[in-house]
Amino acid sequence: MTKLKDIPDEMKWRYSAKLAALLPALYDSAFRPVAGEKYDEIEQEIWMTISYLVLDIVRDLSLPTGNAREIADSLQTVMTILFGPEYKSETLEISNEGAVALVKRCPLPASRVDSASGDLSTFHKCMALTLFTVPQLNKSYSARFVRTMCTGDRQCEIKIEPGNLPDKDGFRKK
Repeated sequence: MTKLKDIPDEMKWRYSAKLAALLPALYDSAFRPVAGEKYDEIEQEIWMTISYLVLDIVRDLSLPTGNAREIADSLQTVMTILFGPEYKSETLEISNEGAVALVKRCPLPASRVDSASGDLSTFHKCMALTLFTVPQLNKSYSARFVRTMCTGDRQCEIKIEPGNLPDKDGFRKK
């Protein structure tokens, strides 16, 4: 029998991350039929609460959050820790104060199981987490989704820049 200590950490991490990415889809399939229209609201609250774990990880690892580039890089590090090596992204600095996080691969839409809600529910999870997390990392910054894989784009593009907090749909208030 193989002992836990004999299993490589990378393999344990891969399976743990796979479960973390699969759980939201499983909960969606199980509870959406019961909760109905309330499900999205309840779930978004859960993902907003997960942002406190992101904040803890950033603080515990002393990751930088002084500008948009640092916020995007720190988010990339934390999302890889939480969702595993299947999460692939990069950061583009667009100005001294702005950056774009490009998500090339994400396990959340890839592990979605069939449900009536479709890929849009996956986007709402990510949106709640990201839009709530960025201003916690630096209150002078907010995030806005420009493109999303969940809605058919090739990659996600999340613009991080100083300014107003986004509304519940992910768009900046004017």
